[in-house]
Amino acid sequence: MGFDGIEGKVAIITGAGGGIGEAYARGFAREGAKVVVAEIDKEGGERVAEAIRKSGGEAVFVKTDVGSEDSTAAAAQAAIDAFGGIDFLVNNAAIFKDMKLSSLLQVEWDYYKHFMNVNVDGALLMARACWGSMKQRGGGSIVNQSSTAAYMGVGYYGMSKLAINGLTQALARQLGPHNIRGPSLAPGPAAREARRKEPPVEYQKQLVATLPLSRLGQPEDMVGTCLFLCSSASAWVTGQVIAVDGGQVVRA
Repeated sequence: MGFDGIEGKVAIITGAGGGIGEAYARGFAREGAKVVVAEIDKEGGERVAEAIRKSGGEAVFVKTDVGSEDSTAAAAQAAIDAFGGIDFLVNNAAIFKDMKLSSLLQVEWDYYKHFMNVNVDGALLMARACWGSMKQRGGGSIVNQSSTAAYMGVGYYGMSKLAINGLTQALARQLGPHNIRGPSLAPGPAAREARRKEPPVEYQKQLVATLPLSRLGQPEDMVGTCLFLCSSASAWVTGQVIAVDGGQVVRA
């Protein structure tokens, strides 16, 4: 265990039934946190929670639709019922792998509203559901999952992540007086299990060639930064969007 301030605490990870979310859940469990796997996919969520328990950790699965106020409230209450409260929230859940590809001018409006409800409103709903318990426990950290796509003008997915950056800043200001920190982590191009689909080999080569660290990311590459953002080592860090992207986006 290398991150002070995480052992014995309670962490809710949304979208933790696979990919980067699963890596986060396992990472918090390795550090001794009690993990709530908040996932809409029952099979994936139960698999991850069971794997953590088999490894000697503490974890429960809660079926969660982050786009539903009732469901997010139920997820927070399940964490309180199981482990006594909430210390950390990682807003990882988003529509990505199965995302419909369409332009902003042609996307079906109902789909667009559903997409934004999950990718943007879902993070706010989870924060609204969890912050009260964090306040009662003396503080905590809410880590929002952004993306380098936020800076690239890539349709409604990029828009949703740019909105997450704005949410991160607003929550940091509103929750700071309660000792609740609100940073954000922005993954760059990641390998297959974290991507919508496996891109053509030639495209991968071209993409990797543009990165100072010349490889695609892996879910595990994101875990250390996420743990840092919840640990006591980052006690004076909030409102920042930290890219974990192999140098894809360099901003002065």
